[in-house]
Amino acid sequence: MNSIPVYGKPLPQPGPDDEAFWAGCKRHELLLQRCRACGDMRYWGRPMCARCNAFETEVVKAGGRGTVWSFTTTHHAFHPAWKDAVPYTVVVVELAEGPRMTSILREPSGEIRVGCNVEVVFDDVTPEVTLPKFRLVP
Repeated sequence: MNSIPVYGKPLPQPGPDDEAFWAGCKRHELLLQRCRACGDMRYWGRPMCARCNAFETEVVKAGGRGTVWSFTTTHHAFHPAWKDAVPYTVVVVELAEGPRMTSILREPSGEIRVGCNVEVVFDDVTPEVTLPKFRLVP
């Protein structure tokens, strides 16, 4: 018997530049890319550094903490797959390592404000896919 419920929302389709990120999520680890030439950290895997144009990249484990840079709470499902999820809060989190990451706040909260501290949590949505989300940290 499968303990993971059916997930009817769109799922990521990992490619060569972000497969390490998604493999890390499956292990409940937040992995980022770091440019070996200039040290710039980046979220969302890309083949080339936007800062110095180098192609040398390494994958590093992030701490998973950051602050809310922006957010919006959605009360209307814009796709039938999301009708049972509303309301939900989309957050842009500035990670402690520097990059900004867009995700969902696990529990919508009236307490959310720009600058709130958050930490990553992982949702195993299918046997193959784990999504990073965030929760408020007191």
